[in-house]
Amino acid sequence: MSDHYYAVIFTSQRTEGDQGYAEAAERMLALAREQRGFLGVESARGDDGVRITVSYWSDEAAILAWKQHPEHSAIREQGRSTWYTHCHTRVCKVERDYAFQRPI
Repeated sequence: MSDHYYAVIFTSQRTEGDQGYAEAAERMLALAREQRGFLGVESARGDDGVRITVSYWSDEAAILAWKQHPEHSAIREQGRSTWYTHCHTRVCKVERDYAFQRPI
């Protein structure tokens, strides 16, 4: 990744049952990967069921275009009505990052 980019942090708590969630999540990831400015995604779920998904974008225009994508908008509304008890989205500018990898 470059020195400056953006992170969209999506924190959510799911409702019970799948109700089509897994298929929709897979489709959204495939669709996001096709978007201009998409850099990657990381996700983790805690034992309490809270999931944090961080997607990385080149700029704010790319984030806005993703937010306004018709298919993403429809899935977001379905998430609010069906799949999440609550969710929170944060958009952050990443000024720098650091990494470590243990040698093999």
